This record gives sequence, structure tokens and C-alpha cells, in this order.
Amino acid sequence: MTTLSNEQLLERLQWRYAVKRFDPARTIGDEDWSTLEEALLLSPSSYGLQPWKFYVVKNPDVKKRLRSHSYDQPQIEECSHLVVIAALKDAQPDDIERYLDRIVEVRNTPRKELEVLRGMMHGSQKQAREQGALNDWSARQCFIALGFLLSSAAILGIDACPMEGFVPNEYDRILGIQDDGYFSVVACALGYRDQNEDWLSNLEKVRYEPDDVFTRF
Repeated sequence: MTTLSNEQLLERLQWRYAVKRFDPARTIGDEDWSTLEEALLLSPSSYGLQPWKFYVVKNPDVKKRLRSHSYDQPQIEECSHLVVIAALKDAQPDDIERYLDRIVEVRNTPRKELEVLRGMMHGSQKQAREQGALNDWSARQCFIALGFLLSSAAILGIDACPMEGFVPNEYDRILGIQDDGYFSVVACALGYRDQNEDWLSNLEKVRYEPDDVFTRF
């Protein structure tokens, strides 16, 4: 396995920022995009349950409609690809069984060997449901996937902008998310920065000093 050096990794992470203006003339190539989709598939989640769905928007007309419910932010239309990450709404016991079936299919694991895991997952889901926290749990998983997407894009030299500034109900309606049993949580615009138009592109990254944010034991 080829790995990045420490310097290369930090260089990529220093390079990335939340792009405010994309170059609409540049699009992400098929191979790069396929890699980013694979990165999303590989994102970790609690118990591995993957309570999410990714809506990929390239169609200019759909982007335009979404922009009108995104406080007119230009990234929505100017980006090459827009990914809307949606969380599973009101997860059910059957969703756990579906995942267990997938484990059996992929790993050839006998179903009976999964009974302990099955009990843990059903217990956690039941507790979250009783506490009214099930959808919050699903939504938090989406941000793990977002982080994977942002980091993967930066490593490939692809710009991105994570976005919560939109009207979820309208996104759900336009993209049919609610009909699928999901609800939109966060979006990510991806493409290539327009350095001539983006006021943020040449500014220093502002972060607190390590001692302000790390507590070590």
C-alpha cells in the first residue's frame, strides 16, 4: 500500500478550504468521481449500519431549483457535483436485519454467529427510539461520511464546500428524499475553485493553537 508522507497529508489538508466560488467550466472527471463515490461507500458508521443515502446532483436545472432554497449560494449551481447526504428516518428493526443479511452475503458468516451483535444492535436501537434520539443518531452518522468525503476530495486535489445552509424540507421534496424514507442533513458541493472570484481562496486558514483545543492525559 502506498501512503502519503506526513508532510504530503498536511499539505493537502492545508490546501483545502470551504470554497465559496467554483469554476463552472471545470468538471470532475469520471475516474475521480468514481473514487469519491467509493470513498463515501467506505465511510464508517456506528455498528456499520450505514443509515444514509447519497443524492448526487449534476443536472443544471435541478441545481438551479436547489439554489433557490439555499439562500442563493452560488456554489450550488457552479459546482461540478453536489452531494446531498440524507439520514434514514425512523430506523426499524428490519434495517438491522437487512444489514446482518449483508454481512452473511459478503463474509459468508453463519447467521447464528451474529446473534450477539444482533442483540446489541437491536438493544441500542430500542434505547435510542425510547429516548427520541433515533433520528439524531442517524443524522450524526452523515457527518462522518461528510468528513470522509472532504478529506478524500482534498487528497485528490478536488475542492469542496460543506453546506448546511439550505431548507431541508424543500431539498427533500425536490430530490424525492422524503419519499425514500430519508431526510436531508448536509450537502457538499465539489469541483474546482475559481481563484479570481473567490475572496477566500488566498486567505490564511484560521485555527486555534493546539493547546487551546487539545487536552492530553
